[in-house]
Amino acid sequence: MSTVLVTTIAELREKSGALLRLRAAQHGQDSQDAGRQPGTLGLVPTMGALHHGHATLARTAVAENSVVVASVFVNPLQFGDASDLARYPRTTDEDLALLSEAGVDFMFAPTVQEMYPDGEPMVRVTAGAMGNLYEGASRPGHFDGALTVVAKLLHTAMPEGGLAHQAAASEDLLGDVVFRPAYRAYFGQKDAQQLTLVRKMVADLNFPVDIVAVPTVRDEDGLALSSRNRFLSAQERESALVLSRALRLLKSRADAHEPLDIASAQALVDSAPGVELDYLEVVDPLTLEIRAENCQDTPFTGEALVLVAAKVGPVRLIDNIPLG
Repeated sequence: MSTVLVTTIAELREKSGALLRLRAAQHGQDSQDAGRQPGTLGLVPTMGALHHGHATLARTAVAENSVVVASVFVNPLQFGDASDLARYPRTTDEDLALLSEAGVDFMFAPTVQEMYPDGEPMVRVTAGAMGNLYEGASRPGHFDGALTVVAKLLHTAMPEGGLAHQAAASEDLLGDVVFRPAYRAYFGQKDAQQLTLVRKMVADLNFPVDIVAVPTVRDEDGLALSSRNRFLSAQERESALVLSRALRLLKSRADAHEPLDIASAQALVDSAPGVELDYLEVVDPLTLEIRAENCQDTPFTGEALVLVAAKVGPVRLIDNIPLG
């Protein structure tokens, strides 16, 4: 079955609800349903210009849910620079083909008018203090816009008839009944700060959805996949590899329980031609607070997350790696 393109909220709710009911009724009759749970819907929010990293998100959702929706929407609220918004690639036909190959049921590609019928919303979700750190410091208001559209998408795709408030039951290998949420949304670990904020929003505002993190997908040379990589020249791409090298350096020190010596990793990034480092920090994975006590002279212990952002030529890139 090819992915069905829908452009309105009403159409998405009608068609995804009908397919969800049909798949729940037919569950078990198709061998492809063996790993899926009946009555579950997976949402993959994206801004389009999809690549293999998005395909991994989509395939993960397809493997775990009876119906999958991928949204493709370039959200103007999270762009502070109008030229950056205009420059963001739109590749609808290619996106639809990638999602069809991954087995996604619906591609929800609304217009700005459909998502914001009254213009820019007067009421928005605020990311709070965590939204002003790192990417938020460099892009003021970015995470308020991102959380606002994620909140709208989570509500828009939520299964009808209260399915999101129910649980899908299945048996584990021991024959015990286990319960899992009926609604899941899938986000890549590459956007670590966004993922942390989405999880906080869902927990703080009692959204009936399970947030699933999917590990960062990289090219063979180590560069994290990004829709913006297409704007890098060959030389700029070579320089950009210093970001993943710095992350791997810190991970190797953490795995050996050595002092991380962040200053040397920062110097490594600064040494690459054409790379302008914004930040390279070791933070708590839940609060994003800096783990200063383990960064320089003392052996690393516990868990942490390394966040990095840099401008490479005209392109701003972010990456991260978990420690511990």
